[in-house]
Parts: sequence; structure tokens; C-alpha cells
Amino acid sequence: MVLDEPKDNDDKYEVDGLTYLIDKELSQTSGKVTVDFVDNGWQQGFSVNAENPLGSGASCSTSGCDGGCS
Repeated sequence: MVLDEPKDNDDKYEVDGLTYLIDKELSQTSGKVTVDFVDNGWQQGFSVNAENPLGSGASCSTSGCDGGCS
């Protein structure tokens, strides 16, 4: 997850005052995407799940120093 400016090839969604940008091609491939904040005490960050997962166990988190996706 990153902060970004909208591009011509992005779908734009606004939910509860937050704007989400998803590449149109990725959006068509992934299906419905849900973003949730997880706080289990020892694990904290954003959980991003797709209806049609695109890889093997990719995950994103904002915990730690830099946050990022793998």
C-alpha cells in the first residue's frame, strides 16, 4: 500500500472519507478487494484480501519502520 495520485488507468473508490485507487487491469483480475485494519495485540496493520488472489501469500502491513507489501 502506498500513497499515490490518481492515474488514467486507475479505478477510484471512496469509502468512509478514504479514497482507494486500484489499477483497472488489476481490479478486473482480482475481483472484489477488501481492506481491513487488524489489531491482535502482537499483530497490527492493514489486511488486504482479494476475491481472486493474484499470488502465493502476498501480504501488506503498516507495522514496523517502513510498511510495505511482499
